[in-house]
Amino acid sequence: MVYNVVFWLNSFPHNCGMHPTISPRTLIMVLAIDYNKHCKIAFSTYVQVHEEGDNSLRSRTSGAIELQPMGNGQAGHYFLSLHSGKK
Repeated sequence: MVYNVVFWLNSFPHNCGMHPTISPRTLIMVLAIDYNKHCKIAFSTYVQVHEEGDNSLRSRTSGAIELQPMGNGQAGHYFLSLHSGKK
């Protein structure tokens, strides 16, 4: 939760920041946040994520909780697996 808050705080310009219109994250990473890519899933949303599998009848998805966007150009997200407890 703390990582998510810090991610979003650094994604917007600060009143007393280094630049009046560019966020600290954009200054460092040179990649701005795109609303249509990075804001599709809200924090702590339950989702089904894909797992590698074979051609058996075993389930190919598992439950997970969304933690935060990766902030990359592909608009990926970090998830907490409810099965393994890993990120």
